[in-house]
Amino acid sequence: MLQKFRPNIFRGFLLIGIAVGLCAGASAQTAASATSQTSSQTTAAPGPNQGVVSQKTLSLGMAMTIANATITECRAKGAKSAAVVLDRSGQIMVALRDEDAPPNTVEMARRKALTARMFNTTSAEFQKNTLPDSPRAGQRDVPEMLALSGGVPIKIGKEIIGSVGSSGSGLEADDACAKAGIAKVADLLK
Repeated sequence: MLQKFRPNIFRGFLLIGIAVGLCAGASAQTAASATSQTSSQTTAAPGPNQGVVSQKTLSLGMAMTIANATITECRAKGAKSAAVVLDRSGQIMVALRDEDAPPNTVEMARRKALTARMFNTTSAEFQKNTLPDSPRAGQRDVPEMLALSGGVPIKIGKEIIGSVGSSGSGLEADDACAKAGIAKVADLLK
C-alpha cells in the first residue's frame, strides 16, 4: 500500500512546487511593476540645469583672423608684438609673435587674454577694479592673471566665446590692437 501512495506523494510535491514557483514568479512581477511605478513617480523631471547645453564656439578660422588683425594693427602702430586668442574655456587656439617681438610677449598676451576671459571684462577694467585699495585687490593674486591692458573678451551678444590678448606695443596700443582684432570679425559676432 505504501508503494501505491509514493507516486501520488511525488505528484503532490511536484504540483505544490510548480504552484509555489508560479506564485513566486507572479509575486516578483508584481513587485517589479510596483517598483517601476514608484520610481517613475519619484524620479524628478529634468530641470533647467539638466540635459544638453548648447554653446556658441569660436572657430579656428575666426581665431586666426582675430590674431592676424591684432598683429596687423600693432604693426601699423610701429610695434612688434604678439597676439593670443583663447577659446571660451581659456585654452589657446592661436598664438602669433611678430618676428622681432620679445619672447615674453606671447606669455604676456596669453595672460592678458586669460584675465579677460576669466573675469569677463577687459584686462584694463580688471586693472582698474583691482587697485590695491579696492575690495577686489586680492583677485590680482589669482595665478596667471595679469592686470595690464591688452586683453579683451570676444562676445556674441552678452555671451563670451573667447578672448584675445595683445602684448608688445605699449599698454594703450595693446588694448587698441586687441579691439581692432575683434572689430575685424564684428559682422560675424552678431
